[in-house]
Amino acid sequence: MSSTHDVELVLDFLNTLDVEENADLLDDDLKWHAWLASRGLTAGDPAQVRAVRDGLRGLIGGAPAAAPPDAEVRVSVVGGVPRVSAADVAGAVLAAASRLAVLGEWERVKICPADECQWAFFDRSRNRSRTWCSMQVCGNREKARAWRERSKLG
Repeated sequence: MSSTHDVELVLDFLNTLDVEENADLLDDDLKWHAWLASRGLTAGDPAQVRAVRDGLRGLIGGAPAAAPPDAEVRVSVVGGVPRVSAADVAGAVLAAASRLAVLGEWERVKICPADECQWAFFDRSRNRSRTWCSMQVCGNREKARAWRERSKLG
């Protein structure tokens, strides 16, 4: 499993909550199970899955939430290579997040600060200073809003 795969899994999981569309994939059994199947994952305990997602989002700048609960993972050696596997989606996502942390890339996983967006994204900037999920959309919207506020004061 590559770092790219870990990034994709973590972001896809964090973005099962779509603030802009007011939609939560975890609330739609059919779509949630299709999401899991497309990634070869199993559901696990729904309360734990939600707590892991909300906890991870809170860690990276989303709405405050309790720290994610623990999940069981298995470390084995297959063909002379150590492998980390999990029984369900919560474990798989936490394993992917921990691999990103070991590689020093966890701090690149961020939440867009725009209230109406809050999309999780991976900051690929050299100095890790990206703020918005999209400068063209959220960044410009926030800059225009700030300019309007400053204009009112002046």
